[in-house]
Amino acid sequence: MNENKKIIRIERLVHTPQNPLIIAELGTSHNGSIYKAKELINAAAEAGAGCIKFQMIFADEILSPNTGKVPLPGGNISLYDYFKALEMDLDEEFYEDIKKYTESKGLLFLCTPFGLKSASILKKLQPEMVKIASPELNFTNLLEEIAGWGLPIMLSSGVSRLSDIESAISILKPASQLCLLHCVTSYPAPETDYNLKVLPNLAAIFGVPVGVSDHSADPELVPALAIAMGASVVEKHFCLSKTDPGLDDPIALPPEEFSKMTRAIRRAAQATDTETIAYYSLERGKDLVRQILGSGVKELAPSEKANYRRTNRSIHALRDIQKGEILKRDDYACLRTEKILRPGLEPYWEKEIEGRTVRNFIPSGEGIRFEDI
Repeated sequence: MNENKKIIRIERLVHTPQNPLIIAELGTSHNGSIYKAKELINAAAEAGAGCIKFQMIFADEILSPNTGKVPLPGGNISLYDYFKALEMDLDEEFYEDIKKYTESKGLLFLCTPFGLKSASILKKLQPEMVKIASPELNFTNLLEEIAGWGLPIMLSSGVSRLSDIESAISILKPASQLCLLHCVTSYPAPETDYNLKVLPNLAAIFGVPVGVSDHSADPELVPALAIAMGASVVEKHFCLSKTDPGLDDPIALPPEEFSKMTRAIRRAAQATDTETIAYYSLERGKDLVRQILGSGVKELAPSEKANYRRTNRSIHALRDIQKGEILKRDDYACLRTEKILRPGLEPYWEKEIEGRTVRNFIPSGEGIRFEDI
């Protein structure tokens, strides 16, 4: 890349509260259809998005087949089976096509890998930036891989403690430009759980730009107040209709609501923080705004506390492992635990447990604990 192109790329990726990046999270709402993907991209562009985000799905990178059903806005579903069925409709050409189409609209293409296989495919696409989702914030091997790309990174920080964020940033920040997205891992997340005063504190603690990945239902409150608190980026799920069959469609914003959000963000970007807070205090009530702004102390939100160490990654058995066996590298993986399995060791132990003798029978899918080896 010549110097002129490098300068243009950096300018495209630098955002501030006065010039925020608005991300339409399409995730897997295309359901494997390139035509639906393009329809979503067109609608998101018209609704004011500057960036289109997708997720690169391989079921076995994310969770165990034994995870069971997961309660989601659309009902209790087998998330593994859903991802596996979706995976069958996707290939490298699909992601190449949606990247080209996104960029042909003058929009930034963003994608989330969930493991080393999807990361390898994404790297070949030569994205300008990469997104790491909240559950992968503690996935050491994935963080180390992406840090080596030297690309700007968006890091979501839902269902995490300050120490978890610090560990992730210690891996990523030395190698890359980084923006930290405050997030609440609940679907939908109550607006009053967002504690937006934490944004300037996170920026000061870690020395990085901040933004918000918003899972709340209201199109304006969290996005606009986040800008007042110093957010440079706002990410929100986007759909054509809340009744569409996409996994996240029930909690996503359809075009008219997304447009309403972008107008609110741009209004807040042109106002002072005091003016924005005063506006919503008058429109929605001082008490509600006060609750959304919160204390500024980084802690797990009430709606996501039960997800801690379950939505995040830990080390899980890939088969039934008998007492007395010697652990081999292909016996385990770092996966999301979810609701019915037990969590295992943190991912940074992944390289240390190979060759250890198993002390207890470990059923397939269950977390591998210290007492098991």
